[in-house]
Amino acid sequence: MNSTTPRTSSPSRTSYAAPGVARRWKPSPFVTGSAALHVGAAAAFLAQPALWPWAMGSLVTSHLALVAAGLWPRSTLLGLNWTALPESAGRQIALTIDDGPNPEVTPRILDLLDRYDARATFFCIGDMARRYPHCVEAIVARGHAVENHSQRHRHNFSVTGPRALEREIAAAQQTLTDITGTRPLFFRAPAGLRNPFLEPVLCGLGLHLASWTRRGFDTRTRDAEVVAQRLLRGLAPRDILLVHDGNPARDAHNQPVVLEVLPRVLEAAAAAQLRCTTLRAAIAPGAEDA
Repeated sequence: MNSTTPRTSSPSRTSYAAPGVARRWKPSPFVTGSAALHVGAAAAFLAQPALWPWAMGSLVTSHLALVAAGLWPRSTLLGLNWTALPESAGRQIALTIDDGPNPEVTPRILDLLDRYDARATFFCIGDMARRYPHCVEAIVARGHAVENHSQRHRHNFSVTGPRALEREIAAAQQTLTDITGTRPLFFRAPAGLRNPFLEPVLCGLGLHLASWTRRGFDTRTRDAEVVAQRLLRGLAPRDILLVHDGNPARDAHNQPVVLEVLPRVLEAAAAAQLRCTTLRAAIAPGAEDA
């Protein structure tokens, strides 16, 4: 199958020479340009107060552009963002599972993954992991990866300041590390929404932002066929797929839709000779032990 999805952010192996290690934040050209625009507008206003309408208009436009970039989960304008696996991944895809653990759904997903000999990345919420540590332990014991999805998954995450962001993400880092014995290497923002303060925080914590190539919207859609089609349309090597074990939509028989979707996705991947890997395994050999 050939994908028409653009690979605007294809991380290279060299970008992850030291996974999990704090790195220096380098503002993206978009962020740098926005900062320059702010300085220029302020200078213009001070030099010619009559230009204040133009200066104010420039600032408003800049802020709107920053907000739009943060509301676009697959955007790379604010910094590094995994929307696909690196080229070195070859004929592999990543199945990522958000918002758990869920004591009803997670164990059943693990059984499905075992049946198809597939590996997945679980983006876990810290509070949920603390409530159901046995589920997180089972994820790791069965060969999958646990990554950071914030401590509380608050809906106002994208409008949070830098100190609060750092507290929220660092708390989840500590929670998940305590349970699994391994520090997460990746972070996924709640609903994929963020702001310009996030990337510097992630740099300081040694985390990399990960979004997806496509998602099934399986927390809203109750039709497994529709969800599967969204995930499989154009399925190709290096894709990152998103489904949920937390807050799943339910079908007419009150069963979590994801449990019907996953076999279809895994069978299609096998038919296309695509192997499911974890995000951290895609960085470099041995990264899962980092």
